[in-house]
Amino acid sequence: MRVVFKTSYDRDIDLHEHGLDRGKMLGLVGLMILLPFLVNDYYLAEAANTLIWALAGMGLMIAVGHTGQVSLGHAAFLAIGAYTDAALMNAGVPFLVAFPLAGLLTGLFGAVIAIPAVRMSGIYLAIATLAVFVIVEELILLLEPITGGVSGIAAPSITLFGISFDRYGELHNFYWLILAVVILVTWGYANLMRSPTGRSFLAVRDSEVSARAMGINVTRTRALAFGLSSGVTGLAGALMGHYIGFFNYELFSVFISINLLLVVTIGGLGFIQGAFLGAVLITGMPQVIAILRDGLNASVGVDLGSIPGLDTVLFSVILILFIIFEPTGLYGRWLKIRTWFELFPLARRDMFRRHKTYLKTERMK
Repeated sequence: MRVVFKTSYDRDIDLHEHGLDRGKMLGLVGLMILLPFLVNDYYLAEAANTLIWALAGMGLMIAVGHTGQVSLGHAAFLAIGAYTDAALMNAGVPFLVAFPLAGLLTGLFGAVIAIPAVRMSGIYLAIATLAVFVIVEELILLLEPITGGVSGIAAPSITLFGISFDRYGELHNFYWLILAVVILVTWGYANLMRSPTGRSFLAVRDSEVSARAMGINVTRTRALAFGLSSGVTGLAGALMGHYIGFFNYELFSVFISINLLLVVTIGGLGFIQGAFLGAVLITGMPQVIAILRDGLNASVGVDLGSIPGLDTVLFSVILILFIIFEPTGLYGRWLKIRTWFELFPLARRDMFRRHKTYLKTERMK
C-alpha cells in the first residue's frame, strides 16, 4: 500500500497524487509521441482514429458519466463540428480559426437545445436527444449549398505555418496534431473536474435534490455540462472529417451515437481514463474480429464473413456482460485489481460488493 506524506496544501490540489503517477503519465505521453517511429502507417492511422474516438468519448463522458444525462444523439454534434470546420475552411478560413470555431459553435448549439431538454431525465431525455439528431440530419440536407446535401463535402488539407498535416500525405504530422488536441482537452477536462463547476456536475449526477439544497442551479449546471459535452464532441467531429477526407450525412448515423455510449459505458462511466479504454475497445474489436475470422476460415474452413451484423452482436453481448457483471467498466475493474494487490493479504472477497447507494430523498423519484 502506498503512503503519500503531504508537506504542503499544494499536494491536495495537485493533478497527480504523487510523483510516480506523474512519471507514468509523462512516460505514456512520450510513448505516444514516439509511436510514428515504432509502427507502420496502417497502425498509426488506427491509433489516430482511436484518439479521435477517445476525444468524442470524453465529450459524451461529461454529459453521461459526470452529469448523469443520457444522450442518444451525440452523432449530431460530431456532424455539426465536421461540417462547420469543413465549410469554414472551404470558405478560406484557416484551420487555427475554423477548428476552435467548430467546437464553439457546436457547444453553443448544444447549450441552446439543452436549456429546454435538460428539464427532462431518463428515457425522455434520450428521446429528446434522438429527435435533435433527426433534426440535424434534415438540416444537413436542407443546407445543401453549404453542406453539399446528399453528395457530401470535402475536408480541405490542413496546413499550419507552411507545414502540411494532410491525412494521406503527411500522416505523421496529422497524428501529432490529433495527439496535441487530445492532450490539451484531457488536461483541461481533468482540471475542470477539480473545480467548483466540475464538483457541481458530480453533485447533480449523484443527487439533484441534495444539489438544490446546496444552492446549485441544476438546470443551468446541466445545460452548461451539455454545452461543454457538445463542444468537445464537435472538435472530435472536425478531426473525424479530416480523417475521412470526404463525407456526407450518412457517416454520422445513429449507430455512431450507440458506439459512443459503448465507449463510455464499457470504458468506465465517470472516469476520464474510461474514454480511452473504451475507444481502444471500439476501434480494436473490428480488427480482432477480422483476424479471428480470417484465422477460422484458413484453419477450420468456417467462413464468418457471410454472417451480417456480427460486430454489432458481439458489441451488444459485451455491453450486456459489462452492465451485469462490471458496471464500472474496464477502468473500474482495473481499480479493483490494483486495490486488491495493494491490500494483499488483507483484501476481502466481498470488498467490492455493490450496495444500494441512493439517498432517502431519492426514493420517491
